[in-house]
Amino acid sequence: MENYHDLLNKQKAFFRSGKTKDIDFRLKALEKLRDGIKAYEQKIMETVKLELNKSEFEAYSTEVGVVLSEIRFCQKHLRSWVKPKRVKTPLTHIGSVSYIYPDPYGVTLIIAPWNYPFQLAIAPLIGA
Repeated sequence: MENYHDLLNKQKAFFRSGKTKDIDFRLKALEKLRDGIKAYEQKIMETVKLELNKSEFEAYSTEVGVVLSEIRFCQKHLRSWVKPKRVKTPLTHIGSVSYIYPDPYGVTLIIAPWNYPFQLAIAPLIGA
């Protein structure tokens, strides 16, 4: 495996390319994440059972189901979240129009605790 510094630089370069700003790119990434989770759903729940002794119901309801629900929510609302929003213009700039443009920040590091290992590692990834 390459070292973390090289990996981080590649991620930053990819972000600077602007490809991640495209709404369709983001929706496709969420779709791929959802499909991957569904494909490995049983293995994820088996691992949670092995590591934390959670039942299948508990593993699904507190780990996998929560993440899939959050993905659906983001897919449903993403287009409205990225639209520019008109805001009040300060009096000092009378005659102007002001907007807030939602924009991604960049590369993200996600560190997850052990108590909900899948949910707390993947849920922040969805919003990132």
